[in-house]
Amino acid sequence: MSDHYYSSSPDAAHERRILETELRGQSLTFVSDAGVFSKQGIDYGSRVLIEAMEFPEDSEILDVGCGYGPIGLTAARLAPAGRVTMIDINERAVKLAKENAERNRIANVTILQSDLFQAVVDRRFDIVLTNPPIRAGKETVHSIFDLAFDHLNEGGALWVVIQKKQGAPSAKAKLESLFPRVEEVTKDKGYRIFKAMK
Repeated sequence: MSDHYYSSSPDAAHERRILETELRGQSLTFVSDAGVFSKQGIDYGSRVLIEAMEFPEDSEILDVGCGYGPIGLTAARLAPAGRVTMIDINERAVKLAKENAERNRIANVTILQSDLFQAVVDRRFDIVLTNPPIRAGKETVHSIFDLAFDHLNEGGALWVVIQKKQGAPSAKAKLESLFPRVEEVTKDKGYRIFKAMK
């Protein structure tokens, strides 16, 4: 079955919809579709991460599991002198993210189909952002944390949103095993935002 949002080519029938929203005081319009994460609207966890995330406006940023683009495209607006690389295994999500970048006239982004970090294997970033694919399993989520550590510059930070009931305590323990400093930046309706600093 390839209908999971974390499959490389979902075969769900198309069901495009337009989502108009405001994120960090910016009006943004997204197209979503069947076969991608949170097709009905931007999920609460992503919103909590978007409201919490902070970085210098010239940051090199990586959005892991970008979906149709709300986190990465908002980050690109917040880092006008920087660049955001957005990656997702799902080819439909990648196409939508590219379309949404154009629709919102956001040019400081690179959007790539990638199984985990394969497409950016030689690159380093100041910031990694992720709303990890919980349903892909704990092993996948923890490997995102491992790879994020490897792909961060010294002094860089990984920002993660995760629900308490979906493994926030074990995620925090895993982050603490990798990073010298991990803080819980905020919590909202069971969602935790962790910032792990290298």
